[in-house]
Amino acid sequence: MTTHTTGHFTYADWKETAAGAAEGGAKLAHAMVTNTFSGGIEAPRTSCQYAITYVTEKTGVCCGYELLAGTLDGRAGSFVVVQHGSWGEDATVHCSFEVVPGSGTGELAGLTGSGTFSAVRGETEIPYSFDYQL
Repeated sequence: MTTHTTGHFTYADWKETAAGAAEGGAKLAHAMVTNTFSGGIEAPRTSCQYAITYVTEKTGVCCGYELLAGTLDGRAGSFVVVQHGSWGEDATVHCSFEVVPGSGTGELAGLTGSGTFSAVRGETEIPYSFDYQL
């Protein structure tokens, strides 16, 4: 049976470094991020790593992994999600994520699921939606 949960997250730290660029072309970057999740997912300090491609100054794509440790609807444990996002001229990042198979621990062992979020530039609280099975 699939369970649906929602909430929001905020990022406390964003450390981005350039990783390379083609003259007149795309730029690569790496970001280390710390997020705090509230709602269905309660995770006070996540660890997240992104690989970023800036196609233009205002458009791009990213992928990353995030380790969430805390609770999911009251069940304690941790899990990892893989994220895929993109943004366009409106600067809103649209991202989907999936639980990495086998990454659940504690009461979250066997967790599977996927979710989405849209991060609007300037917003500090980013809502998420997550559907999962245990």
